[in-house]
Amino acid sequence: MKRVSRNVAAAVLLAGLSGLGMAGWSTPAAAVVDANLGPQEREVLGKAEQALNSIDTLQARFLQLASTGNSVEGEVYMDRPGKMRLEYDTAPILMVANGRHLIYVDKELDQVSYLGLSQTPVGVLLRQNVSFGDPDITVTDVRRKDGVAEIDVVQTEDRGSGTLTLVFTENPFELRQWRVVDAQNTQTAVSLYNTRTGMALPQDLFEYSRPVDPTNPMGRN
Repeated sequence: MKRVSRNVAAAVLLAGLSGLGMAGWSTPAAAVVDANLGPQEREVLGKAEQALNSIDTLQARFLQLASTGNSVEGEVYMDRPGKMRLEYDTAPILMVANGRHLIYVDKELDQVSYLGLSQTPVGVLLRQNVSFGDPDITVTDVRRKDGVAEIDVVQTEDRGSGTLTLVFTENPFELRQWRVVDAQNTQTAVSLYNTRTGMALPQDLFEYSRPVDPTNPMGRN
């Protein structure tokens, strides 16, 4: 298994660390912008809202694949609204959503980056109430095939930096994958398996404090 690159890892939730994220996402050329949805597609949106809003807590294994060829596995924890943690098995990377910020930690470089949760694609999943009727997001396409439903979403005001696709199984109707396509047309997919919901999760999973350097406990340069 190839070691995941830092940029690919970031793309899962941030659509790149260059300030793109949900504050300025791009619709791929093949997407149907402002799709004219029929009754079946609207039924899918209703079921997707219900499925996402029914999630209180979630724990699952994940497999992350990128169109660049990188892949990695790990563990994801979710406590809605607002909280998520992704731990990678073989990469020195940690991502924590603490209800206010999405925190990206590169342990190897000892670098920490913060983004407002509403500025990232994952913010859609972690809202108090997920609604595809919200004016700040636009559903560009809904597809159903072989028991799988996919929903493409972009940021309404600025579609220039990426698309979020949510993938559900239809029987039962459950979230199984999300994909992010960034402005460079790089796709990163996160697939969930061994999913469990409704358990109590320690709240320190969703907290992050930079470890104290014992040789420099006051943080002086």
